[in-house]
Amino acid sequence: MKGAKSKGAAKADAKLAVKSKGAEKPAKGRKGKAGKDPNKPKRAPSAFFVFMEQFRKEFKEKNPKNKSVAAVGKAAGDRWKSLSESDKAPYVAKANKLKLEYNKAIAAYNKGESTTAAKKAPAKEEDEEDEEESDKSKSEVHDEDDDEGSEEDEDDDE
Repeated sequence: MKGAKSKGAAKADAKLAVKSKGAEKPAKGRKGKAGKDPNKPKRAPSAFFVFMEQFRKEFKEKNPKNKSVAAVGKAAGDRWKSLSESDKAPYVAKANKLKLEYNKAIAAYNKGESTTAAKKAPAKEEDEEDEEESDKSKSEVHDEDDDEGSEEDEDDDE
């Protein structure tokens, strides 16, 4: 039979199979995600989310037994789509107002953070050097280390 695999070939394929993602280890030298700053202002809601605040209250009054978040979201989305531009205008205006307040707050926040950002800048250069080394294959890195080590050995002999 053409194309049929033997039992030995099937075992070899099983050995070559990719491991599941849960078994992978993080790359050496990689840093985790930076933590969130609790002092950073929250982003301004869009016009739809401003609408959702009011709609949730109305929906809960009309449907007190409904505990499904998905049902509320779906009903709100349907209502939002059916609204005309003139009906959406007050929500858009309030969202724009909240966005302006957010922009002022984030500007003030960034001014306060500018001093710490300057301190972090040199650390980025070090990270770039680490990334350059990580781009090289392991054998290249080891070859460079071997070359440096052999030069030191020669200096010690003299």
